[in-house]
Amino acid sequence: MGSPTWRLVSGFNSLNRINVILQHLRMSKHTDAAEVLLERKGCAGVITLNRPKFLNALNLSMIRHIYPQLKNWEQDPETFLIIIKGTGGKAFCAGGDIRVISEAGKANQKIAQDFFREEYTLNNAIGSCRKPYVALIHGITMGGGVGLSVHGQFRVATEKSLFAMPETAIGLFPDVGGGYFLPRLRGKLGYFLALTGFRLKGRDVYAAGIATHFVDSEKLGMLEEDLLALKSPSKENIADVLDAYHAKSKIDQDKSFILEEHMDNINSWFSANTVEQIIENLQQDGSSFALEQLKGGHDFYEGVRADLFFLVAEYKNNNSNSNSNNTTYLSKSKSRTHPYFSALANISFCNERRKEKREDFPSQSCFSASICEGAHGFSLLNCHILSLNGFLLQESKADERSKK
Repeated sequence: MGSPTWRLVSGFNSLNRINVILQHLRMSKHTDAAEVLLERKGCAGVITLNRPKFLNALNLSMIRHIYPQLKNWEQDPETFLIIIKGTGGKAFCAGGDIRVISEAGKANQKIAQDFFREEYTLNNAIGSCRKPYVALIHGITMGGGVGLSVHGQFRVATEKSLFAMPETAIGLFPDVGGGYFLPRLRGKLGYFLALTGFRLKGRDVYAAGIATHFVDSEKLGMLEEDLLALKSPSKENIADVLDAYHAKSKIDQDKSFILEEHMDNINSWFSANTVEQIIENLQQDGSSFALEQLKGGHDFYEGVRADLFFLVAEYKNNNSNSNSNNTTYLSKSKSRTHPYFSALANISFCNERRKEKREDFPSQSCFSASICEGAHGFSLLNCHILSLNGFLLQESKADERSKK
């Protein structure tokens, strides 16, 4: 038995340890499977995508953990910035976990609709977040991974970054706000990236305007430490740190943009008012680069007709079942036709659902062409894919402008 003083000191130390543990638990929220880590570090809230074996593919559980914490940090006066990154070194986030979505569709589960609806809501929250948002897009960044990063104020690429919007290859249009940010890239680069799924690597991700900064990957850890060490930083303070690291990055410093020599042609080819005309432009050019973009296709009209017939017929046949999983139609259209054709067919499907005001489909991803940028009235074959997907982010930006 110790003295009363010793017992008092021992009890105080135990209480202090318990307090530290509780504080840690309050500041860190880990999912049961630790698929995403949500931690308060220094001045920042840090989101770590933690599925390295699956290239940090995004699933519904991760979305449901990230969204409320993002909103909490946005309101927290002690949180001055938000950092998002991935583990494993190979990927920031390779996209949505389409394997899970596909399996859910086969089982006629509602998870597919929930996934897309809540993913787009999270994208919107990132785009409208009032706290500086820094995405460290080191490694593969595609599809859903782009949605988690590109709408934030700062995106930091490294020499290992690999960007693409490959949705048209599976018969979908570029979602997660692709219709908002892609047309805002220089010239017709965004249209080219969307319709071809062309991959950008390393410093080209910065040169294209996807990333706001480029940092050598070996300095990424130091950059994060310096950001976390800032004391009550403003957006300008954060930008100064990022600018300093960007200026000191040497890898591929003198490399020209991979598409620079083709930009005049890309601007010309993809300025057409119809996808048919874009294809005709590429065919008429006849260069190896132009023809490379056309690989994989049936005749244009045959491709559109085939996918339209399948999608619309399937939709109408299942229209009486309000619980049907409509995303299965999208997955079934992983067509053997050219990606352009599949995407156009799925646009028609989205608008079918929009016109009938169905509530069981995430219609925010399928804007009416008549109210989107770049489209004048609705015609399936005469409107750009990109004009159909401004979704909630575009609406929120318009709302913000109207309030000012």
